[in-house]
Amino acid sequence: MKVDKILNEIEEMGDAHAGSSANNPLREDAFDLSDEEKIELIKKDVRNILDTLGLDLNDDSLKGTPQRVAKMFVNEIFSGLHPKRKPKASTFENKYQYGEMLVEKNITVYSTCEHHLLPIVGKAHVAYISNGTVVGLSKMNRIVDYFAKRPQVQERMTMQIVHELQNVLGTPDVACVIDAKHLCVNSRGIRDIESSTVTSEFGGAFKKKEVRREFLDYIKLDTSF
Repeated sequence: MKVDKILNEIEEMGDAHAGSSANNPLREDAFDLSDEEKIELIKKDVRNILDTLGLDLNDDSLKGTPQRVAKMFVNEIFSGLHPKRKPKASTFENKYQYGEMLVEKNITVYSTCEHHLLPIVGKAHVAYISNGTVVGLSKMNRIVDYFAKRPQVQERMTMQIVHELQNVLGTPDVACVIDAKHLCVNSRGIRDIESSTVTSEFGGAFKKKEVRREFLDYIKLDTSF
């Protein structure tokens, strides 16, 4: 049974999957430059890379590429590096006394591998058990997207999502599983287009095997991305 196999793998891994720091490796001066200044500098660097590769940057198709890439890096795919873009997660009193697990599954993940700057594409499944506080459902998606929009390691991203929701909700009872394809594996190197990577982080009540099983039964690890 697939769930039993996953549970056994989790037991064997223990905490070994948390192989990197929970924080992205940023310098202290990471935000001294404005976004506009960063775009100008990155534009020059991208132009130099393309020029070194021998491409004709006077061609109509390429002449705007350095600007496009620079804006994409700063404003889009790496926008989650800046703390000012952290989503405000409004919480509410659990007036209806819902005491069971709440699961938000199949949250689309678009991230970037920090080792080769190639895409990570997959699904995140997030759950929590309220201790009196609930959060808007869309905020769970926004938190996933915020931590995905940076050069990432999947293990770290999984941990960051759980830690942030634990802080927002004021409870340790939060879990996250991410199942994603890494193009650094799928499109280069071994070029295995079928493989995907599964990471998990379980807090509080989710450390109990029966609670983890319930969560994994809910999500069924849908891989149709």
